[in-house]
Amino acid sequence: MPFENYRNSRILVTGGAGFIGSHLCERLLDAGAEVVSADNYFTGSRRNIAHLIANPLFEAVRHDVTFPLYIEVDAIFNLACPASPIHYQRDPVQTTKTSVHGAINMLGLAKRLKARIFQASTSEVYGDPLIHPQTEDYWGNVNPIGIRSCYDEGKRCAETLFFDYWRQHGLPIKVARIFNTYGPRMQPNDGRVVSSFIVQALKGEPITVFGDGGQTRSFCYVDDLVEAIMRLMVTGEDVTGPINLGNNSEFTIRELAEKVIKLTGSRSRLEFKPLPQDDPRQRQPDLTKAKAVLNWEPKVALEDGLKETIAYFKHSLEIA
Repeated sequence: MPFENYRNSRILVTGGAGFIGSHLCERLLDAGAEVVSADNYFTGSRRNIAHLIANPLFEAVRHDVTFPLYIEVDAIFNLACPASPIHYQRDPVQTTKTSVHGAINMLGLAKRLKARIFQASTSEVYGDPLIHPQTEDYWGNVNPIGIRSCYDEGKRCAETLFFDYWRQHGLPIKVARIFNTYGPRMQPNDGRVVSSFIVQALKGEPITVFGDGGQTRSFCYVDDLVEAIMRLMVTGEDVTGPINLGNNSEFTIRELAEKVIKLTGSRSRLEFKPLPQDDPRQRQPDLTKAKAVLNWEPKVALEDGLKETIAYFKHSLEIA
């Protein structure tokens, strides 16, 4: 079906009660869409979508994407999958199933409906990259049997499935490789570096830095990311991706820790621990394609985004 805008469309968001998914649901409703959130609440939270429940155009469905879903929609955003190491390593077999079986089920639904479908892939498909910054034509450096591979290889396989459905069935697909994203509605215990540092700083606990803190990341504020996802979904059918989405301003982990300490006014000290297995040393997206195809680039500076995120955690943790 032609899909040119969101108004009066019925849209499925899997993982809709998650961190990014809930922000996407909110934006889709603002754009005039009817939205169905499907989530099994393994890492998503009802609190993330509580403010949307009263909206007559919003529906929340408890569903696990490893099982088929029978629903009538115009477009699908597939975001369902644990995305932080603590969560995806808790049940690695289920993590792989969510990426692979979930992709098969959502692609099957899209094929039946002739609906456009978006896949939230990840920068983890690049593994511990040997090129920097990472471009979409880089095939990656992934350990296929490591403790992170349930997520890395699951997402790589999902991309394979999406492109095979596109080639074999002519299915209109959109694939985005999402780099580190942060903002309100992150879980305080998800093990991600931004949430961990903020929670530790607010509680006055030592801030855990793995390795020497010299490894780099690029942090994208969630509002910027959702804007890019929204733009990608309404591009012409000749645009499939994969397209890198993130922020290309690079910071060391130590620099991030120092910014968080400064912005929270914390007296926390840094505590260094051994680097986890297969933890990438560098991570930065090449955004050339996103800028050219989507006319998009991130706008929110790290310090501004951190202030919003700190305010959220102060409120949710009830810290004065």
